[in-house]
Amino acid sequence: MNKQFRHDKNLHLIRDQEIYTQDEMGKCQRKMGVRATQVTLSRDLHELNVAKTAAGYKVLNAVSSEEQEDARHHDFERTVAEFLRDVKRAQNLVILKTAVGGAQPVALALDRENWPEVVGTIAGDDTILVIAGDNRKAEKVVQRLLDLGR
Repeated sequence: MNKQFRHDKNLHLIRDQEIYTQDEMGKCQRKMGVRATQVTLSRDLHELNVAKTAAGYKVLNAVSSEEQEDARHHDFERTVAEFLRDVKRAQNLVILKTAVGGAQPVALALDRENWPEVVGTIAGDDTILVIAGDNRKAEKVVQRLLDLGR
């Protein structure tokens, strides 16, 4: 199955249905004959410029820039809530443990947030290395992530 086929099916689903989670999206895809991993789905949604909004997944160029920013931040919060399991700091490094397969979507969502404290991220399957500018900035990243869980 090629990428363009998946993209076309995803856009069709997003335009025709209110879909609020990647799990729902995956179920709808399977009903349409599309087989993709959660990581592939996340990457496809990013490539299609799709984000979660209060009304479900939407193509971002179809909404205002303020709605895009709100949707991107809401997507970040939901992604972190869904996948993040643990946060640890070692000097200027922050190590995030996620559910299996959750590191890529969390790292992508964090990268999109453009936090000034974050120099970059490296994601594996269930672990993310977040590099902060210094120890103080790393502590601020930890605190911001922990605040999301409250």
